[in-house]
Amino acid sequence: MNPAQSLQKKLQKGGLIDVSAVSSDEVIAAANGVGLTAFVVNCDRARSRSAVLRAVVKAVDFPEFFGGNLDALYDCLCDTVLDQKTGLFLWFHNLHSGDPALADDSKAIQGVCADVASFASNNDRCFAYFIEHAGKHKDPEPGIAPEPYSGSRAPE
Repeated sequence: MNPAQSLQKKLQKGGLIDVSAVSSDEVIAAANGVGLTAFVVNCDRARSRSAVLRAVVKAVDFPEFFGGNLDALYDCLCDTVLDQKTGLFLWFHNLHSGDPALADDSKAIQGVCADVASFASNNDRCFAYFIEHAGKHKDPEPGIAPEPYSGSRAPE
């Protein structure tokens, strides 16, 4: 079995998969090749659970009424899985699970994703995900505020 077929087989199985040796572009292409809708959730600047959830909302284009908690994440991911012909793949890019503020929340988010994978399997769909752990954010330099989640700073 060649590497592309092996990757597709992992994606079709669903759940948490390890694709750390492959680029996100290759995984997205493989996911699309097996009929999964794929999204990259950019968590690089997220410093709290709500910021990670906003990153998911932005990537997946959840409705405005998204509740902003883990139950809402589960509900919206399940709805999104059912809206797809085959299923869904999420790549959590640079989730800073080493940050004290995100350590427990990243485990909880992974738990929600595992529950969504079970839900998808029970509904003849597939939900696969990969969490690219990035450790702790760098401490801000003295006198310089960290870059806000929105990515824009007020002019100095």
